[in-house]
Amino acid sequence: MKLEIFSLRARPDLIPAVFSKDLNDVWPEFIRHDPTTKLYFGSNVFSDYLDYAFAAIVDDEVVGRAFSVPFAFGIQGRTELPDGGWDQVIRWAHEDRLIDRTPTTMSALEVTLAPKARGIGNALSMLGALKECARKMGFVELSIPVRPTQKHLYPQMPMSDYIKLRREDGSPFDSWLRAHSNSGGKIDKVASYSMTIVGTVAEWSQWTEATIQDSGMINVEGALVPVLISMEQDLGIYVEPNVWVRHSL
Repeated sequence: MKLEIFSLRARPDLIPAVFSKDLNDVWPEFIRHDPTTKLYFGSNVFSDYLDYAFAAIVDDEVVGRAFSVPFAFGIQGRTELPDGGWDQVIRWAHEDRLIDRTPTTMSALEVTLAPKARGIGNALSMLGALKECARKMGFVELSIPVRPTQKHLYPQMPMSDYIKLRREDGSPFDSWLRAHSNSGGKIDKVASYSMTIVGTVAEWSQWTEATIQDSGMINVEGALVPVLISMEQDLGIYVEPNVWVRHSL
């Protein structure tokens, strides 16, 4: 299964398929309720990022997508990759866009493949497309707030401990971190609050299809860490850690 990969600037006709239900459903429902998403995917701004967004096609069917964002780095207040990870790098890019500040580097935001397109090197092909995009834009590095693939199986384990897990050959235990490592990526740091998602108890029940009756830290399918539930405040808060990985180009 060989992918054909196109930027959405070159193929805007693919935009609806990139946001198809099949690809959206790869992610847990609650992930789609991060309000920062609107600063990138909102109808008034996404058109500015089409050079950094990609669709993968097999036999005329869109089976994958990849998104990234340019931002200014190495300026005052931005000398380290942010602990706020995914959310913060989108906010930085949005600020740069508003004041017409020239970007100096790029962050990947997402690589998604339909189940039938996984496990045959296609994720690395998508990552390669993002690297090539960064090179064409004149950047020398691609940074990524990686969401480790198997971390949801260990929600109680701190991310700082999880990234230390290794296989017998010394490679990272997590398959997505391992893929990045094998393609030259280096772990920079944990982004301790990369995504923050807040909702009412009813909303969390809807997003997770779970019956929530008590306050406390609850494990949710697909979540990397527990969700804090307060019945008294009718509130659920999820703060997801990611892992900053840097690729030199």
